[in-house]
Amino acid sequence: MSDQNTILPEEMAQEAVQYTDENIRHLSDMEHVRTRPGMYIGRLGDGSLPEDGIYVLLKEVIDNSIDEFKMKSGDRIEVDIADNARVSVRDYGRGIPQGKLVEAVSVLNTGGKYDSKAFKKSVGLNGVGVKAVNALSSRFEVKSYREGKVRELVFERGQLISDHTADSQDENGTYIYFQPDDTLFKNYRFHDDFVETMLRNYTYLNTGLTIMYNGRRILSRHGLKDLLSDNMTSQGLYDIIHMKGEDIEIAFTHTNQYGEEYHSFVNGQHTTQGGTHQSAFKEHIARTIKEYFGKYEYGDIRNGLVAAIAINVEEPVFESQTKIKLGSTQMSPGGESINKYVGDFVKKSVDNYLHINKDVAEVIENKIKESERERKAMAGVTKLARERAKKANLHNRKLRDCRIHFSDVKNDRKEESSIFITEGDSASGSITKSRDVNTQAVFSLRGKPLNCFGLTKKVVYENEEFNLLQAALDIEDGLDSLRYNKVIVATDADVDGMHIRLLIITFFLQFFPELIKKGHVYVLQTPLFRVRNKRAKIKDKQVIEQADARLDKKERKTDFITRYCYSEEERLQAIRDLGPDPEITRFKGLGEISPEEFVHFIGPDMRLEQVTLHKTDQVQQLLEYYMGKNTMERQNFIIENLVIEEDLPEEEKAKLA
Repeated sequence: MSDQNTILPEEMAQEAVQYTDENIRHLSDMEHVRTRPGMYIGRLGDGSLPEDGIYVLLKEVIDNSIDEFKMKSGDRIEVDIADNARVSVRDYGRGIPQGKLVEAVSVLNTGGKYDSKAFKKSVGLNGVGVKAVNALSSRFEVKSYREGKVRELVFERGQLISDHTADSQDENGTYIYFQPDDTLFKNYRFHDDFVETMLRNYTYLNTGLTIMYNGRRILSRHGLKDLLSDNMTSQGLYDIIHMKGEDIEIAFTHTNQYGEEYHSFVNGQHTTQGGTHQSAFKEHIARTIKEYFGKYEYGDIRNGLVAAIAINVEEPVFESQTKIKLGSTQMSPGGESINKYVGDFVKKSVDNYLHINKDVAEVIENKIKESERERKAMAGVTKLARERAKKANLHNRKLRDCRIHFSDVKNDRKEESSIFITEGDSASGSITKSRDVNTQAVFSLRGKPLNCFGLTKKVVYENEEFNLLQAALDIEDGLDSLRYNKVIVATDADVDGMHIRLLIITFFLQFFPELIKKGHVYVLQTPLFRVRNKRAKIKDKQVIEQADARLDKKERKTDFITRYCYSEEERLQAIRDLGPDPEITRFKGLGEISPEEFVHFIGPDMRLEQVTLHKTDQVQQLLEYYMGKNTMERQNFIIENLVIEEDLPEEEKAKLA
């Protein structure tokens, strides 16, 4: 065929796009932050997760105040958040030098922390932090109080609006106000518990610092010992061992829980994903205890260990702007390695402690022996289970995997990776057909899983379902290799579904409590009712307009206006809005919801309830009550708290509401 008769694809037939000088753009500092916010603060989000961007903005502001405290300037910080939306932070440090105030808050790569004399061991060294806050806020105010003067700047979305200097009698320090830009952070709100956890972490690491949060005082007298004490959900087998040195602090104990649990910090920054300092601590605490006893394996020594480490490093290097993982290998430029520094401190301090406190050493050894016995008891079954899981990984009929995983370090969407744990094939079928194959996996249970309360970890390997679930999550050796950021329990909203949900959560609490503590476990909220009516019948035209406004660009208008209701209150409201005489469908199980409908419930507007674990939630007591053999105790509680509802016709219910 001649060239003249060749049919090219449309995209090849189009005229080539011109690449000229006009295509080269230079963005100002503030424009670049607003155009590429992910480079500076990671994910945006709405505040429903502690990793969301609004908390990074708050952290960046507070970090500067903490740096002042570390330089022995100002021992109090005031944090106020109005209406869960507007933030103000006041410290009593040295105050930002007023002559460079504009540059300090609006010009990237500008700051005093490049000079190690002014800030010896700072969190932020790249001159970005507070500038990113400025750029990503609809309104940003800064006041610098120094030597009887105050200079005040006001910005909107990074653009300077006003600049004013006046006399002042206020104490030296810095005041910053910001309101995150709601065009970027859609429907955001600060959650009080996330903020308080963040502020408490600051006080644990900076004894002597007082933070006033919305009028409440937060402080710590015993540093990392307080942190462990406030966060442990299992009883320690011995009093928390707490040690301090120059630029290092550690605290640890053993519990009867499975696995290991670590909290690590650098220069006051919570490194939630660990890094070189945490790895060094894990290695040397196990080595020191092994050398003290002259035997035992590292895994047995660390099983049940709950520990915290904090170090101060000159010019720290983190693996991302969000500073959640330390990449530095040295304590200071050209100085001693972090591994050696941590190792020397742990070796000397812990070894001395064990020689002096023989009673504690005996408790530790008994725990190690118990872990060793359990490991040897299940050695044979573990080998068989791993072989089974290996074969299953090639073709695991229970697992419909996704393409992107949480362990894919370089993938920008790894945070979105999730797995739905469903009951039965009908539910898993609906989710499988509706899911995003890139980020959403499905694991299908067969009936009710085993109640594993009071059983040893051997059951994880003997029970095929648990073993395959463990293999799917890849958490046998800890959370470092976790394949999915969100583990979502998706069961029916009936009694059986609730029971299955409880059995799965029991499995995680019993053997993998860190999965819950690190905020990876969720429960999927699915609608109980569908209420719909024909457009022509609905009296309130505003309801129709609002429904149409919510439609995606790809969605077409239909003859029906539909509401999905997650509670009785929502159902009654929908009846009022879509009246008269709307059609009401009660969903008995997930399998009854069509894939076309299900896509709305596991998409961007997915309703998730996070499973949390706090100090007050003593795991063993909780499990004993709900999953133990105290049948009569639970029965009596149900009888005493039973609420009897009168079954009224729909019309009367709607009137009463």
